[in-house]
Amino acid sequence: SAPSLLTSFLHSSKMSEVENTFRKFATYGDTAASGNSMTGKNFSKMCKECGVMDGKAVTSTDVDIVFNKVKAKGARTITFAEFQQAMKELCVKRFKNKSPEEALQAVYGFIEGKEPGHVGTTRATKVGGVERLTDTRKYTGTHKERFDESGKGKGLAGREDLTDNSGYVGAYKGAGTYDKTH
Repeated sequence: SAPSLLTSFLHSSKMSEVENTFRKFATYGDTAASGNSMTGKNFSKMCKECGVMDGKAVTSTDVDIVFNKVKAKGARTITFAEFQQAMKELCVKRFKNKSPEEALQAVYGFIEGKEPGHVGTTRATKVGGVERLTDTRKYTGTHKERFDESGKGKGLAGREDLTDNSGYVGAYKGAGTYDKTH
């Protein structure tokens, strides 16, 4: 019988690309690493950065479970062969509507030619939480009174509780009724 799409794919030049990526991630953050095996942390990083983990079909929990399933008992790392096994498990979760062969090809397509994101390059991200908190149009209650339509602050004028320096207690009804007879 003709070799399946999968076996011919696994022996193609694409596979060496995937293996290259595997080695890059395997040595990431560990100068002593040989590149022949990968830690769970780096496996997770690779899945996240290459888009295998999408947070919906494949979560970080799925990645951890598969990693622990394919690694040798008592081992802390996986080999490239075990990595391929892990990808077979993850690809069918990630692409539920594709055949296992197509799914694996799609996942390897994500992986080939990728490199680990570099250490220390923290980019400012507009996390949903911050935008929500700094958008003055979404303010409610007394806070919304402090900004005009354009979202520019009104300064002191926007505060209702301006201090009354007349010398009377805030809610005193008889302010100004004291007659100066003395």
